[in-house]
Amino acid sequence: MTTRLSVVVPVRDEARRLRTTLDGLIDALARLRHPAEIVVVDNDSTDDSAAVALSYRDTAVPVRLLSCVTPGKGAAVRTGVLATSDEYVGFCDADLATDVSAFPPMLAQLDAGVNAVIGSRAHRDSKIAAHHGITRRTGASLFRFATRQLVPGIADTQCGFKFFDRATAEAAFRPLRTQGFAFDVEVLARVQRAGALLAEIPVTWTDVPGSTFNPVRDGYDSFASLARIRAVLANEAAARPHRTPSTPGVLDRTTPELARGALRSA
Repeated sequence: MTTRLSVVVPVRDEARRLRTTLDGLIDALARLRHPAEIVVVDNDSTDDSAAVALSYRDTAVPVRLLSCVTPGKGAAVRTGVLATSDEYVGFCDADLATDVSAFPPMLAQLDAGVNAVIGSRAHRDSKIAAHHGITRRTGASLFRFATRQLVPGIADTQCGFKFFDRATAEAAFRPLRTQGFAFDVEVLARVQRAGALLAEIPVTWTDVPGSTFNPVRDGYDSFASLARIRAVLANEAAARPHRTPSTPGVLDRTTPELARGALRSA
C-alpha cells in the first residue's frame, strides 16, 4: 500500500537503544490504518547506529536509512523530512520518550484538517515521569519564557513529537536555518507565520537516561539560536513588506470532532 505517514528518527550514537525504539515504532505503526514508514537519519554517528537501522529488513513497517553529515538535530530532521513525499510527515526522538500512544490522536487531528500536531508535556492531560536535575529544569523554564514572543500560545516547543501535513512541512522545513536543538522553535514559528492551524495534544512522556543534550553547551547554543531565529524571521518579513501577516491558530484539542468544530468556527 502507498505510504501515507513518514516518521523521521534522528540518531547520533544511539546504537544502544535504537533497536528498542525501532521495535516499539514498528509495533505501533503496524496497528494504524495509515500505511507508514520509518526514516532513520544517521547524524554522523561514531557507533553502530547505521548498522542497527540497516538490520531491519522485511519488517511490517519499512525502515530506511539516510545520512546527514551536518551536525545537529535540526539538520538531521530537516534531511529526513525533505527526503519524504508522503501526505503526513514528522519526527520523534530516538529515545522514544513520548509514548507511541500519541500516534492515533495525532493522526486523527491531521485527518480532521489540522495542519500541525505537536505533543505537549505542558498539556493538562499529559502524564510526565521526569528526572531532570534542578539546573536543567531551571534552564528549560527560562527557555520556555524566552520563546513566548517567537511562538505565542505554544506551551511546549521542545517535546520531540511533531507531525505535519505535506504543505506545512515544506513551508516549515525547506527554509529552516537552525541546525541544533532549538530548531523546533524556528519550525513552529514558520508554521504559525504560514497561518497554519496547530494543535497541541497530551502525551505520556518519560525521561530516558542517555540524552546527548548537554545542559551547559547545548543550553547556551539554544539560547543563542533564539536570537538568530528572531533575526532571520525579521529579515524575511522585511523582504516581504506588502504581505499581510497571517494569524496563527493554536488548538487545545484531542479529538477530530473538536478539531472540526474549531475549523468551522475559525
